[in-house]
Amino acid sequence: MSLIELVIVLVVVGVILWAINNYIPMQANVKKILNVVVVVVVLLFVLNAFGIIGSSTGIQIGRW
Repeated sequence: MSLIELVIVLVVVGVILWAINNYIPMQANVKKILNVVVVVVVLLFVLNAFGIIGSSTGIQIGRW
């Protein structure tokens, strides 16, 4: 993934999160949880894009 694609993805995620926070009414606790989840997912995405963490194909959920 090129650096330009990474920046575009980060901008799109930021704009979507901003729009959700400003235009969708929800409790403050739910907004905080949503923001934390999005930040963690984006952080993992960026670390994976730069190769700092390995591919997530080794993670298994359940028995399969």
